[in-house]
Amino acid sequence: MIIKELTDGAGRVLDISGSIDTNTAPILREKIAKIPDDTSKVVLDFRDVEYISSAGLRELLICRQRFDGDRMQILNVSPDIYDIFKTTGFHTMIPMEVTYDEVATYVHLSFKEFLQKKVQNTPDAVAVVDWRGAFTWHDVDVYSHIIANGLEAKGVTKGTHVAICGSNSVNWVLTFFAIQKLGAMAQLLNFNMNAAEIARVANIGDITHLCYGQMPMMEDEEAFLDELREADCPLEEFISIRNDRQDIRERRNEYKSIKDKTWTAVREDDPCVMIFTSGSTGTPKGVLLSAYNILNAANTNYKDQTLTDNDKTCLILPLFHIFGLVAGLFANAMAGSMIFFPDDLRTDTLLELISREKCTIFHSVPTMLIALMNNKGFTPEKLSSIRCTIISGAAATEAQIKMFKDNLPNDRFMSSYGLSEMAPVSITKYGDTDDHLLHTVGKPVENIEIKIRDTATGADCPSGVSGEVLVQGFNQMTGYYKVDLDKQSIDIEGWLHTGDLGFIDEEGYLHLSGRLKELIIRGGENIMPGEVESAISELDIIDNVKVIGVPSDFFGEEVGACIKLKDGAAWDEGAVKQALSKSLAKFKIPAYYVIYDEFPMLGTGKIDGVTLKADALKKIAERKD
Repeated sequence: MIIKELTDGAGRVLDISGSIDTNTAPILREKIAKIPDDTSKVVLDFRDVEYISSAGLRELLICRQRFDGDRMQILNVSPDIYDIFKTTGFHTMIPMEVTYDEVATYVHLSFKEFLQKKVQNTPDAVAVVDWRGAFTWHDVDVYSHIIANGLEAKGVTKGTHVAICGSNSVNWVLTFFAIQKLGAMAQLLNFNMNAAEIARVANIGDITHLCYGQMPMMEDEEAFLDELREADCPLEEFISIRNDRQDIRERRNEYKSIKDKTWTAVREDDPCVMIFTSGSTGTPKGVLLSAYNILNAANTNYKDQTLTDNDKTCLILPLFHIFGLVAGLFANAMAGSMIFFPDDLRTDTLLELISREKCTIFHSVPTMLIALMNNKGFTPEKLSSIRCTIISGAAATEAQIKMFKDNLPNDRFMSSYGLSEMAPVSITKYGDTDDHLLHTVGKPVENIEIKIRDTATGADCPSGVSGEVLVQGFNQMTGYYKVDLDKQSIDIEGWLHTGDLGFIDEEGYLHLSGRLKELIIRGGENIMPGEVESAISELDIIDNVKVIGVPSDFFGEEVGACIKLKDGAAWDEGAVKQALSKSLAKFKIPAYYVIYDEFPMLGTGKIDGVTLKADALKKIAERKD
């Protein structure tokens, strides 16, 4: 049992998780005994309580004798726990609120148990669809069982580190659940990596088994695998999950002989997923997550999206990314909505799929939405069924939002913020104002705490004052895999240091203004790259921009800007500086500009900051020489 105590004005909130039994009840007594008698109210949050014994009930009785009337309350009591209270009559002695929302019970399940519940409740509901047709939740259970049996034959057992590396597909989903059935660790890799990059991540994550699907860099499959076999990394087994080679449904007859296999027990809090940070700021780190983290996050996110079992999602968010996993796969699974995997990401393919299936949900990056609208076959009618889009990867400009709303009049756009280490953190409301969408990343999601800390003093920043964004909550990672303590981003108070800069306004909305590590300090003046990027992006000739710090012998750092121009636009550095002087202080105006035809991109849809900065600094240094 774990008890977290929070102060709520003159009251106390005890957030309790686990079992309150004979062994743990004394811990509860000790915690309650330390609460002053004059405390206005004691609230016990039972959201994560799995069981309470007679010893636990006795401690509640003692607490109730101290805090009578309305000075004690129990919240978020599950139906199972309430049955215990009702049987013993305790429901008449202590004010309590019961949570009957069945979906909320998913947060106490492992992925293995979650799948069992879906099969039990809605076996014939369609879960995922690809070019082969629809797969129900019963199908997902059957075929993941077959894959799990095959993985076991390859040496996968509880605790084995198994990577999934392939583009979104039904087979990806089946393999994920297969790994969870075995109690192994699913490590989710970017399918855009080459063999050398996979070998590097395999060393970081101690990966022994690689389940590979379709990958752009795997033009010659045998040569690609040979390079991995010869690499200095722990990979031992290579298992193809390419759905263009074999239809998994052809193997259904294998299920009969193995259907009673149960394998090992898995708890919801077991670390069972590793997602790698994008590497845009250095060496990738393995983020350890549990089913509890991910399913709780999805349970919150599906409500924010207002998903129902009538929705159809065209899912292009990569499943190796936390956003695709939470807002895509498991948010839809929570709601009982249907997921469609397109054959590829060409705009012709996406337009045809969304139009044909009348998809209602389509989360994307701004560049993909623009590409769809620039397709010669685009008409607003083809996307008229879409009602919700979370814009991820990069913020949209005011001109882009106007374009989106003009061409997708039935769509409601949302802005969200999260990290591999914890997502979502915040989100705008469904149907929020343009101002909130353009300038904020929403309010903290339910049961998530955010505070802003001054980077110099460590003090908490008041409303409207920028500092580092710190977060904590139910979907927070366990930590980084095999990373030194001084490089872990969780402090001794449990706060996750995001490395992002921002502030919270008077309405409670979070505004992001840059990255702490990207902060440019020019002659003692702090410059936030996000502010400069925003000013440059307002210029008519600019398609995309990334601002970097450039070493300077005199100032320490100068501002540099990597620029991608709109088609047909002409570059005039003097005119740009003159225009920027209207919105930026002189010391914030970039001293260096590097023009690009295209920016290097990561598979998550973000700019590859490491590669871009290295290339830009090289070009700037060559000019100086």
